Amino acid sequence: MLISKMAAEGGGKEMNEIKTQFTTREGVYKLLTHSEYSRPNRVPFNSQGSNPVKVSFVNVNDQSGNGDRICFNVGRELYFYIYKGVRKAADLSKPIDKRIYKGTQPTCHDFNHLTATAESVSLLVGFSAGQVQLIDPIKKETSKLFNEERLIDKSRVTCVKWVPGSESLFLVSHASGNMYLYNVEHTCGTTAPHYQLLKQGENYSVHTCKSKSTRNPLLKWTVGEGALNEFAFSPDGKFLACVSQDGFLRVFNFDAVELHGTMKSYFGGLLCVCWSPDGKYIVAGGEDDLVTVWSFLDCRVIARGHGHKSWVSVVAFDHYTTSVEESDPMEFSGSDEDFQDPMIHFGRDRANSTQSRLSKRNSTDSRPVSVTYRFGSVGQDTQLCLWDLTEDILFPHLPLSRTRTHTNVMNATSPPAGATIITNTSSNTTNGNNSGANTPGINSLSTTLPRSNSLPHSAGSGGGIGSGIMDSAIATGVSKFATLSLHDRKERHHEKDHKRNHSMGHISSKSSDKLNLLTKTKTDPAKTLGTLLCPRMEDVPLLEPLICKKIAHERLTVLIFLEDCLVTACQEGFICTWARPGKVRFCQNEAHDS
Repeated sequence: MLISKMAAEGGGKEMNEIKTQFTTREGVYKLLTHSEYSRPNRVPFNSQGSNPVKVSFVNVNDQSGNGDRICFNVGRELYFYIYKGVRKAADLSKPIDKRIYKGTQPTCHDFNHLTATAESVSLLVGFSAGQVQLIDPIKKETSKLFNEERLIDKSRVTCVKWVPGSESLFLVSHASGNMYLYNVEHTCGTTAPHYQLLKQGENYSVHTCKSKSTRNPLLKWTVGEGALNEFAFSPDGKFLACVSQDGFLRVFNFDAVELHGTMKSYFGGLLCVCWSPDGKYIVAGGEDDLVTVWSFLDCRVIARGHGHKSWVSVVAFDHYTTSVEESDPMEFSGSDEDFQDPMIHFGRDRANSTQSRLSKRNSTDSRPVSVTYRFGSVGQDTQLCLWDLTEDILFPHLPLSRTRTHTNVMNATSPPAGATIITNTSSNTTNGNNSGANTPGINSLSTTLPRSNSLPHSAGSGGGIGSGIMDSAIATGVSKFATLSLHDRKERHHEKDHKRNHSMGHISSKSSDKLNLLTKTKTDPAKTLGTLLCPRMEDVPLLEPLICKKIAHERLTVLIFLEDCLVTACQEGFICTWARPGKVRFCQNEAHDS
């Protein structure tokens, strides 16, 4: 593991000190103390019993060139600021909007990146009592409140996200284990909704709302046992990854309402989940203190990472440091539409280029291409870990073509133990889609990809459970959403919509009534350990973190990678900006670790 200058010089005492910089192969990341965002009084928040601090970003593309906006919640308060990042010091005296709530607390939020302008933004906010609010912090307006009377769900909102490519559809998960699809244009009704079964599978079911006129929620999913802690859409918007308190990662084909695959934590609940930029890998973290890497194509665990000393609260891929290296110049003839990702914050050319090249990595005939995925994690142990997922882990059995370092992300520093940097050659081909699990190209690839030494080389390891063919009843039941989802997207984005099946384009999950009994069955952890669902520790590679640094006094709740920096936040209510190597743009009188 790479050890930064601070830790190397400090000895045992320094292990408990808060770090203000750390070093990786690409250089030194520095905490910008003057770019810290918090409540205006900068007083640490007493976080006992409060919900996690969360952060959301949006770019409004204003003419000043400073279009970045930040939203964060601290206790009962919600703040909206201009985010100056590495450019200028934060001015906490001038929030664009500030709200204080009574009787409930904000728990999560999400901007609609499609509709954001300098004059107006649509921000969804979930609350501890179960409601969801739609606000415009620029206009300082509150347009709508969903689940106001808590007739749909009475439990805490755990995650809220706009459906990718949509201006009005959004998905909400709850601590009850329910997940619902809403349309901002529809009301929630004055009575509790009644549901009818649309589809069910192993430990999940989907229900539609029975009513004479269209009302919210449009759909309700029931997934697994216990709270649904977080969900994340794939980069192309076609798949949905959910992590639950029962310890399962479940990945669904969002359009077809099909279960694509599952994974079980080593023990305890899973708390967080994220997708690689090309949609080929999913990382989850949780109460087993591990980060687990799952292959979307193979439907199996390919690695675990151990660096945290407590629960892992956030995992995130770094789109800007993930690298692709080709041995020959390549022409990219594919259109940009295959790689659009409305969920990526600040998704500028560099991120889009990385996505394109990652996808081409598996579609290039007989050309050696090397890839390193960078991801990070933060936890309740107050530590930040960075990880590299390299070719020797992804494809351990492929023949070596030559030894070469990743020049675009590495300096002369030696690679960490357990993460030997090599370049492998693959002649396997897939089509160019980010996540096309049902395409012939990827199906053929999944049967030829090498497994870890201890895992059986079996074509049956793919965990797709759905039948793959909708029966007429299900197709009829969903068809009424066709007009809704088709007209819901901006016309200019229609051709860049990954040719989605609009009639099945937006689904949600969960339920709390007796219908749960249809699908919920207890899973014995002892029976999953040692299977493809949950391999033993010795059966898969164990990653070591590139860096593992204590960066806060209280548990960490946020990790977001931006182009010039990465952003972390802790439960005391401090949002920190860490400048990437060479990206500091203004002078700061700050003390660095010596």
